[in-house]
Amino acid sequence: MAFLSSFFATKQIIRRSFTTESSTPKGFLAVYVGEHLEKKRFLVPVYYLKKPSFQALLRKAEEEFGFDHPTGGLSLPCDEAFFFTLTSQIS
Repeated sequence: MAFLSSFFATKQIIRRSFTTESSTPKGFLAVYVGEHLEKKRFLVPVYYLKKPSFQALLRKAEEEFGFDHPTGGLSLPCDEAFFFTLTSQIS
């Protein structure tokens, strides 16, 4: 039951973007999560940038991709399940 409540809370905070890549609302950051060819775009609040757990994921992204992200945006080196778990703990 706790999993479902954290899942729904995460869904409210993280907005999956079904629009064009140029339509990131103010106060959000677009990130790409998933396998190489199966990456999905998510919008996360910019205040996540101050959270240590999210910063650790950003450092891992820098180690893996450097500043050359194959999707043209910020790619995070994790699967969707880990991403949802991490962001539900931040919420």
